[in-house]
Amino acid sequence: MTISGVSASLAIPVAHAEKREGKGVPNETSARAQELTAEQQRQLNKLKSTDREVRAHEQAHIAVGGDLVRNGATFSYVTGPDDRRYVVAGEVSIDVSPGRTPEETIPKAQHIKATALAPADPSAQDRSVAARAAQMETDARRDLSVAEQAETGGENGNVRTEMYRGVENGDANTLGENLDVVA
Repeated sequence: MTISGVSASLAIPVAHAEKREGKGVPNETSARAQELTAEQQRQLNKLKSTDREVRAHEQAHIAVGGDLVRNGATFSYVTGPDDRRYVVAGEVSIDVSPGRTPEETIPKAQHIKATALAPADPSAQDRSVAARAAQMETDARRDLSVAEQAETGGENGNVRTEMYRGVENGDANTLGENLDVVA
């Protein structure tokens, strides 16, 4: 995972209002933007705002997610009345699999939760991922407690939840969980 997480092609608007080949003639996009109706201008302002919000939302996941993030952010676009593309939805895929042991799972679950709740306004999907991470942490703490009790003479010394059985046998899959926002 990289902190930038957004490729240059996603961070730079598709069309630019530049002069063509130094001839001093504005391109068609610039002329088109000047011809927008009031309603189209309101729509354009909303698209620009949504684009900024979605990019910031996904960047927050990436900034906190660190090594949990898989493949950076992906975005969905619409074309605005100025013929430029604007981001209207995005997602960041993260690894939500448990650690190999309860001791590894507890901090990982905390990291998953922090990643999910990183944006200022987490989506319903973000809150769902955070809740599942909190449950994963609770389960790992329970397993750790059972193991500690077994070491001190308690019962159930060999109890392991399903969460770790596959990991211990090398069968665990890295699960992708999408944190997304839809405008």
